[in-house]
Amino acid sequence: MMHLLDRYIIRKFLTAFFFTVVVLVSVICVIDYTEKNDDFLRHNLSAGKIIFGYYIYLFPYFANLLSPITVFIAVVFVTAQLAARTEIVAIMASGVSFRRLLQPYALGAGFLGLITFGIVGWVLPNGSKHRVQFERDYVKSPYRFEGRNVHIKIGPRSYVSLESYDNTANVGFRFVLETIDGTVLHRRLSSDAISWDSTHHVWRMSPQLIRTFKGPRNETLLSLPARDTTLNLFPKDFASDYHLAETLTIPELNKLIKSKMERGANDTQLYLSEKYERYAYPFAIVILALIGVILSARKSRAGVGGQIALGFVLAFVFIFFVMFSRNLAQVGQLSPLLAAWIPSMIFSGIGLVLYRFVPK
Repeated sequence: MMHLLDRYIIRKFLTAFFFTVVVLVSVICVIDYTEKNDDFLRHNLSAGKIIFGYYIYLFPYFANLLSPITVFIAVVFVTAQLAARTEIVAIMASGVSFRRLLQPYALGAGFLGLITFGIVGWVLPNGSKHRVQFERDYVKSPYRFEGRNVHIKIGPRSYVSLESYDNTANVGFRFVLETIDGTVLHRRLSSDAISWDSTHHVWRMSPQLIRTFKGPRNETLLSLPARDTTLNLFPKDFASDYHLAETLTIPELNKLIKSKMERGANDTQLYLSEKYERYAYPFAIVILALIGVILSARKSRAGVGGQIALGFVLAFVFIFFVMFSRNLAQVGQLSPLLAAWIPSMIFSGIGLVLYRFVPK
């Protein structure tokens, strides 16, 4: 049952959190606008198009991205004020233990964590689809696929390679389709070019040369004229992946990861990192909230301002660990699962150490 003390602290905590989010994200959006204003002017975009086509989706994106930090700052701000007014001393003098004092903060942070998980898993990606598309249309340069000598696994025994691909015309050059069983090549089809027929959803192959290998000295050649064929290969495989992970709900992300694993794609780590970070985020919110209470529960000579400044420093240290571990995961030097949880694990250890020394 929630007591008066719990309601009092949770109300102040959530109020400070939403105020911090609105102020901080608004400042970031203003800075973002000044950086992109030239792009908006170049495309002659109206204020309505900019606000309702972009910033209405960018605001919740930044709010979610900064949620562990804003929770931490809000907790430090509220708790430091309570300590400065000796309210915490009075609360503990009435028989409330420090562990009991942590309870309303944990409840409030847990509530925000659950909301964050639902938003980042299902709601936010749908808004990010509009945001990312807006950036592609008006901010980023037109996309050109620049890959060379691309190799893609399209089946258990089927491998495709292309020397180059023109995504504007959906044409691939120096196309090769190989059938390989283990390390043994059984069949090799080569064609100078393939082009996508968007009407019939098939690939149009130029004349092909097919080599079939039935043994070390048993090879047959077959020439075929231009023809249409279907492949487990689509123009979207060569489309821009700019912030693609952010536009996918958790079920969509799982489906993409499975597809990339089956094809042996070399960027699977990026999407695994995104997936595991979404699960780690709610726990990071709770951990940082509790650390914020521990740090600011004592009255400091530096005052509320000094404790808030310390909160900012620790918040950005947390960001550093998030970015550092994410980069290690994306280059394959660290498991994506471990990378997603390392910041929370480190700060959990910091929190336990601080808790041992806080007056109870």
